[in-house]
Order: sequence, then structure tokens, then C-alpha cells
Amino acid sequence: MENPWKLTMAWLLFSSFLFFQSASLFAQSTLFLVSPNWKQASLTHTLFRGSSHHYDTAPFDPGGNGISDDRLSTVGSREHGMATWKYKIVATVFWVGEQAADGNPVSNTESAWDPNWVAHFGGEDNPTARTNFTPVSFTPRQNPFYVALPYNDVDDHHTKPEAAQVIPWFNNSFVRDGQSVCKGRWVAIRHGKRTCYAQWEDVGPFQIDHWQYVFGNERPRPNANCDAGIDVSPAVRDYLGMSGMDVCDWKFVSVYEVPGGPWRVYGDNDTIHLRRQTALEIPGK
Repeated sequence: MENPWKLTMAWLLFSSFLFFQSASLFAQSTLFLVSPNWKQASLTHTLFRGSSHHYDTAPFDPGGNGISDDRLSTVGSREHGMATWKYKIVATVFWVGEQAADGNPVSNTESAWDPNWVAHFGGEDNPTARTNFTPVSFTPRQNPFYVALPYNDVDDHHTKPEAAQVIPWFNNSFVRDGQSVCKGRWVAIRHGKRTCYAQWEDVGPFQIDHWQYVFGNERPRPNANCDAGIDVSPAVRDYLGMSGMDVCDWKFVSVYEVPGGPWRVYGDNDTIHLRRQTALEIPGK
């Protein structure tokens, strides 16, 4: 019969061996996880390389594309970039089909993103002969509540290099190079005690590249229309009771924040369309 004491000692020695082997493996695993080189790992983000390559991955560089850290600091965060009101912004009125004149050197027969804007809208959005926020002569095929803001994310049929860095919703909305992620974006506009909702459908007034104002905290650049920073449609003017040149506050809103109202009656802005867009925009849906 084996000596019980010897059996006990042998078991203790074997257990100790297993314990130290496990500890060694754990230490090696931990060393791998906290490798001294971990600080050298670079974050990545998506960059455009033109329509032929679509996407490439490159080390993230906040100063890339000629945009410095200081300039990017004027832009709101991805989470809060749409929530900030722009206060006391001078607004002018423009409309689909507006002809060129002394105060309007470029006609609005086409928009920055739609060469057939008048046809797609259904005709000229007459600013004087109106009823129920629409022209009296036809029912618009698109939302008559629209605005222009002084930034275009597309240039020569390609998405601008800085767009991915300065547009808060870019990553969730980008489809392909050259397709705007700004067109159709919803904004809230406030004048006095009234607030209405409209969609971004053109670029102006005067500027086409002022992202520091549109997405950041700069004021509109000086211009001939009292430093105007937004153009509003006749429907927006009428709903808010604004004059031809007035002051308003505005901010971006997500589609699921848009309440019922006349801005959801015409064109693609019916309830079914809004629900479809909402399902695409809300994370996890």
C-alpha cells in the first residue's frame, strides 16, 4: 500500500506545476495585449481617391486635405454638430425659377445639385400668387419649404475632400463619390415665436465653401445683402411671417425630429418617405 503522505506530496507538487504554468501563460498573454508598441498603432478613417477607387483607408490626419486642427475646432462634434442654433442670421427670399436680376446675378432655374430643378419642382415657385404655401397655378412635385446655405459638398462631379471631416452626418449618409449628402437635409428655422421646417436644396447666398459657418461657429461672411447667411423659399417666408429680408435662427435637425406640418404634404416628404429615411438614419434600425 502506498504511503498516504507521499501521495499527498506528489499531488501538491503536480498542482504547483500546473499553477505556475498557467500563471506563465497568463503573463505572456497580458504582455501581448499591452505590447509596448500599442501607442504607435494609428487610427484610420475613410478617404476619397476618386470614383475609380471609391474608398481607401489611410492613417487619420486631422490636418489632412489642407484643414488645420484650429479650423476644424470650429466644427461641432459628430454627436452635437446638428444641435446648435445659428442666432440672428439675415435671411433673404429666393425661389425655384427665379430669373437673374440686379440683386440676383444667377438665375434659379437649376440648383447646385439639380440641373432640371424647375421641371422637377413642377414650375416656377411664384413668390406672389400663392395659396396654402404653394403657387396657385400648380401643385408642386417637391417640398415648397426649402432653403439655400453657403456650402456645396460637390465640385466638378466629385465629393470635396474636406466633406468627410466637416459634415457631421457624412459617415451615415454617404452613398458614392459625387452624390451630395447635403441635398434634402432638414433644417429648423425660427422667427419670433414660430418655427418651421425646410430642406436644403441649393447653395448660397453668395458663398459656396463656407463650411466653417454652416457646420461650425463662424458668422456668415460679409456680403451685399446685409451679410445674409441663408436663403428661404416663399413658403418659409409666409409661414414665419418674414419680410423680403429679415432675421431668423436656424439649425440642422434629423428627419425623425421633423413634426407634422405643411412641409410634409408635397413631393417626397410624405409620412411613408419620412419613415423610410428614419429607419436608415437611426442607429440600430
